[in-house]
Amino acid sequence: MSIDYNERIPNNVNLSDNRRLQRALESWQPKFQDWWSEMGPEGFQVQDIYLRTAVSVDAKGWANFGYVKMPEYRWGIFLTEREGERQVNFGDHKGEAAWQEVPGEYRSVLRRLIVTQGDTEPASVEQQRLLGATCPSLYDLRNLFQVNVEEGRHLWAMVYLLDAHFGRDGREEAEALLDRRSGDSDKPRILEAFNEKTPDWLSFFMFTYFTDRDGKYQLGSLAESGFDPLSRSCQFMLTEEAHHMFVGESGVNRVIRRACELMNEHDTDDIAKYGGVSLDLIQKHVNFHFSVSVDLFGQELSTNAATYYTAGIKGRFNETKIDDDHMLTDASYPILELLGDKIVEKREAALNAVNERLRDEYIVDCQRGVDRWNKSIKEAGIDFEIKLPHRAFHRGIGTFSEVKATPEGKIITEAEWNSRHAEWLPTDEDRAFVQSLMKPVTEPGKFAGWIAPPARGINQQPVDFEYVRLT
Repeated sequence: MSIDYNERIPNNVNLSDNRRLQRALESWQPKFQDWWSEMGPEGFQVQDIYLRTAVSVDAKGWANFGYVKMPEYRWGIFLTEREGERQVNFGDHKGEAAWQEVPGEYRSVLRRLIVTQGDTEPASVEQQRLLGATCPSLYDLRNLFQVNVEEGRHLWAMVYLLDAHFGRDGREEAEALLDRRSGDSDKPRILEAFNEKTPDWLSFFMFTYFTDRDGKYQLGSLAESGFDPLSRSCQFMLTEEAHHMFVGESGVNRVIRRACELMNEHDTDDIAKYGGVSLDLIQKHVNFHFSVSVDLFGQELSTNAATYYTAGIKGRFNETKIDDDHMLTDASYPILELLGDKIVEKREAALNAVNERLRDEYIVDCQRGVDRWNKSIKEAGIDFEIKLPHRAFHRGIGTFSEVKATPEGKIITEAEWNSRHAEWLPTDEDRAFVQSLMKPVTEPGKFAGWIAPPARGINQQPVDFEYVRLT
């Protein structure tokens, strides 16, 4: 389905046929542009960037590459093609026709889900807005900006749903999405992970690997929704989210490869003096970003998640591929809980454990990338293994937020945690060291000393292509 680029707001939803909605979005558009100018990538608003822009939503031609100034990027509203007879595939409404309008009884919960998802999109841009000044290469700088503009477009997708289906309440929520700021003490972003700083590129790569992967699973669950416009919005967003996770996985892998090169070259694990990030320090960052991202799935047992599922609003990841009745009335699911100072498995009602199932699938998916990182280490002939910490480690939400645990999942005392947590999480000194490596490299084909070049360039371009025109 082609996207109409003749419209002031590019779209494939026949926006010009709905004058009320078009006026609402055109009123919001300059406020978005003001937000982008204030909170978007600092210092790179006039440069030509080699960006991918959506031109259709079909599998064969949904993106076009070319030089674009970011403020001129054609954000807009892109939904996957509508399935003629799509049904609600789970919950009490299973088998009914998918909803094209918001059912009145679900108006409040649907709005809350859309606002929460929408709030993460500008938050990511805000967290990353200063990274351009310390880019390790033009290749990486371009990837950062690609992530940023796509997060901006994902915000547009959620604002469209709010304006199109929630009336005045939706318009007010759309305004509020531009009022909140990541890390602001007065108007913070809704989810705590999106108030964390992203002060350096190693943190950016970890964020796009772990936190954007949470986004994959949240979007995948919303893509199952019985509310068809939400489903179709999220399905298209997932095609772009895949690139964000690629940036994270390949970025961390390149930091690992460079660490291994320095270790072999100098025959030492202590590569800080040679300008490298040690594998131990990479492990600490894995521990932090994984644990913060695991919290985004919420409580292990959730009546809200059960309500969303029963109502047909938010399903499980790949719902239609799961071999069960899609009602979960009598089903159970294993979860971990505390029994004294032990972690034990217990079966609970599957309907209440929808969050935990999603978290389990996320952890398995995270491990796949970690396995690829470890393959790079093994190929370098180095005896080291990156490990995901136990889900009980460093938790702020859920059962395990009440205790302290080691990365192996052993429950320990508060005193032992206080004496040992610097072994497992980045310290102020660790973060300051990583910050000290963040020197910009802007010559085409050149890379900072702490990261290896990529195996290939973007869109069949060479690695030394001028991905960002700085002059």
